[in-house]
Amino acid sequence: MFIINHIQDQAKEIDYLELKNSDASSCAKIDLILGGSLQELKLLDKTIISNKNMPPYHQAYMSSILFPFTNRIEDGSYNFNDKTFKLHKNESSGHNAIHGLVHDKTFQLVEQDISEKYASVIVSYTEINPDLGFPFKYSISLKYVLSNDALELKVKIENKDQKAFPFSLGWHPYFKTDELQNTYLKINSSKKLRVNDKMIPVGEENHDWKEFIKIEDKIFDDCFILNSNMVVLKTPEYQLGFHFSTDENYLQIYTPNDRKSIAIEPQTAPANSFNTKTGLQVLQPDKVYNLNWKINLK
Repeated sequence: MFIINHIQDQAKEIDYLELKNSDASSCAKIDLILGGSLQELKLLDKTIISNKNMPPYHQAYMSSILFPFTNRIEDGSYNFNDKTFKLHKNESSGHNAIHGLVHDKTFQLVEQDISEKYASVIVSYTEINPDLGFPFKYSISLKYVLSNDALELKVKIENKDQKAFPFSLGWHPYFKTDELQNTYLKINSSKKLRVNDKMIPVGEENHDWKEFIKIEDKIFDDCFILNSNMVVLKTPEYQLGFHFSTDENYLQIYTPNDRKSIAIEPQTAPANSFNTKTGLQVLQPDKVYNLNWKINLK
């Protein structure tokens, strides 16, 4: 039987959910204070995601949900419906707004369920005092479903405002490996984005990638345009598939300096989509957008 523990300590600012199977060989930790993010994931005794020895969350944004924009907005400024909006430029360089607005919000547990085969929770956040840079009311709910060999994340966005708003959606998980040089990654892409010195896309270039490549000493901080909704990661410790429910996919791949993990970030739009309109979507009042991501051992 799967179980769910809710660990809280207000004095220490601790509030997280722990989902696990009967022998704890598969478990997930979801931090409600850190934007409802997945801070730990173990599947069949294989450590897939871990915040141990990682940079601080507000530096690495590990497993954060990227909404209402993914990656960066150039100079934190954009135009929508003939109005100009200014976002807080929270990138360390001070150049851009980065990684959306919900990564530091406190989510609430609204539903939980357990069975012999899985544990699931729904956590949510509702914005009722919008940021001046994104003056729209919305709710975002995250449904995490843990089984023995998989974790599924179902995201639901609802427009609670009387006005339409622009958005893109992404996820920022880092996959742990002690042997990045011996890790293989397979995606289906024929193009990647060219960026300027502020990491803002300025064009596309051909890049044929359809088979496994060995990471070795390669350095990535690149966005690829995907031709499919499946990615496969093969490390010396485990092999997994990463599936996305949407057909329009961009994938940011990033290798941290410590070479102890690799960030594989599915996105519905690339950086600066609020300005370029590439991949940008608009959600009308009272409408809902749904997206699923799934990680499973292979």
